Amino acid sequence: MEQNLQRRVAGLKDKLPDIQKTLDTVQFLKLRTDESDPIETTFELNETLHARAEIPPTDEIYLWLGANVMLAYPINEAEALLSTKLKAAKTSLSNCEEDLDFLREQITASRASSIARVYNWDVVQKRKEKEEEDKQKDSRKGKGAEGPPGG
Repeated sequence: MEQNLQRRVAGLKDKLPDIQKTLDTVQFLKLRTDESDPIETTFELNETLHARAEIPPTDEIYLWLGANVMLAYPINEAEALLSTKLKAAKTSLSNCEEDLDFLREQITASRASSIARVYNWDVVQKRKEKEEEDKQKDSRKGKGAEGPPGG
């Protein structure tokens, strides 16, 4: 369970910058819709390959939704969608971190409880052993104090 939460937190931490970067880009393009000059930019095709492009003013944005699906959105809808996704991801990250903290506290408490039980069991066993030894000593002393018979 802890590993699942840790993976989820790691995944959300990876996604948050991407969502924020995409939202910032959409907001930038939204500001540029009134201008007639295209924007010249360089974009990443993969880690080692970049391409140069001219982006004309547009009212439409294409967003990757995952699983090889891309949809066209009007700029306002894209901005609203990304803002909602960003807020949901931040909330989910916060909840996962809280759940992870709670789980860690429970694990620590459970371990401490187990250690206490083992320690208490050991104390009880030592007391029983001591009581048995005392009984044996008392029974030996009782036999030796009677003295020789007929005396």
